[in-house]
Amino acid sequence: MREFVVEADGGSRGNPGPAGYGAVVRDAATGQALSEAAEYLGVATNNVAEYRGLLAGLRAARALDPGATVHVRMDSKLVVEQMTGRWKIKHPDLKPLAAEAARVLPPERVTYEWIPRERNKHADRLANEAMDAGARGEQWSASASAAELEAPAGGSTAEPEAPAAGPTAGPTARPDALAAAREAADVRAARTEADVRPARTAAADVQAARAEADVRAARTVATPGWAPADLGAPATLVLLRHGETPLTPQKRFSGSGGTDPSLSAVGREQAEKAAVALARRGTIQAVVSSPLARTRETAAVVAARLGLDVTVDDGLRETDFGAWEGLTFAEVRERHPDDLDAWLASADAAPTGGGESFAETATRIAATRDKLVAAHAGRTVLLVTHVTPIKTFVRLALGAPPESLFRMELSAASLSVVAYYADGNASVRLLNDTSHLR
Repeated sequence: MREFVVEADGGSRGNPGPAGYGAVVRDAATGQALSEAAEYLGVATNNVAEYRGLLAGLRAARALDPGATVHVRMDSKLVVEQMTGRWKIKHPDLKPLAAEAARVLPPERVTYEWIPRERNKHADRLANEAMDAGARGEQWSASASAAELEAPAGGSTAEPEAPAAGPTAGPTARPDALAAAREAADVRAARTEADVRPARTAAADVQAARAEADVRAARTVATPGWAPADLGAPATLVLLRHGETPLTPQKRFSGSGGTDPSLSAVGREQAEKAAVALARRGTIQAVVSSPLARTRETAAVVAARLGLDVTVDDGLRETDFGAWEGLTFAEVRERHPDDLDAWLASADAAPTGGGESFAETATRIAATRDKLVAAHAGRTVLLVTHVTPIKTFVRLALGAPPESLFRMELSAASLSVVAYYADGNASVRLLNDTSHLR
């Protein structure tokens, strides 16, 4: 039985953004590269591109020998852990890709191994070549020389791994042709590094951001409150999601363009409990509400308990989900699959029927935030609003990417807090229990 090694990779310049994948199949015994595949995908996320690279590599191995065993090596920890079953697959875009990959070859003949990125250069280069081709409006075509395809992995260090420039780079290619091809490859690699940084290098930025966040957290712990005293009291926005409506437990899209449902009996009870907790803390100095019925009802309950008036701000309204209003995710997937895929892939994509994109919502929330922070410097204000606005306040405060919206979950009548300081920095507190509110 033949044994192959599949090396696969994928990347996205923007995550989501212009994306591509690369894969190479090697003979497990000799390290010889037997087949290459790469493709520009259009706009996609890193993880989707990585899965597409895995699929291409497995299919290429099956084409060479359907009865072979395959050892997959990737520098994507997520793909490796999910395909081995150690991690659950939660994202709806990845589940079908993983299921498809599991069907290419019998699972008992496929094993997986995580490797560092520096050991996955061949597949990484192919993915970048595909993205470069896409940027030029072209499709990637195989350009590797026969000399490279015949060279074992980790072989002679005298000749660096690089694609050939054209048809002269065959088995009998002249040395000067091979040298020219490698020089061209080096130029392309340098251009890619200098001009269009692959999104995968964002991992280093994430690590740096986390280190900076750790420093800020340590400073916070070492000083009273949430910031050094010389910054003064922050403008503190306490974000309260409205109580349940009849649509909430059914998990239906309920934005600003739908039926504007009122609170259910459960939702009114949740509003009362939030009011009691907030009154017990006694820190709220003003109440501002979205104009929708469910938020105004929740705000009225809380404000009555606190003895405050309610101000309505249209900037706090929920996203308009267009034709998806009142539908479940599954129903949208069935009726508008292409629009849903685009919406999941890009913050600039709007729901079917003239809905509001997450990018448009973020612009609105940022303007509302700036207005409220300026008006309430040094005060604590309760904002009664919705899922997407609250997630957006938190995302913007953390400097997180748009796709982080899909990774947050907010229960009805839940509380979150963002404090904004004079130096422009923000501090986020997520509350599971209202007794922690200060």
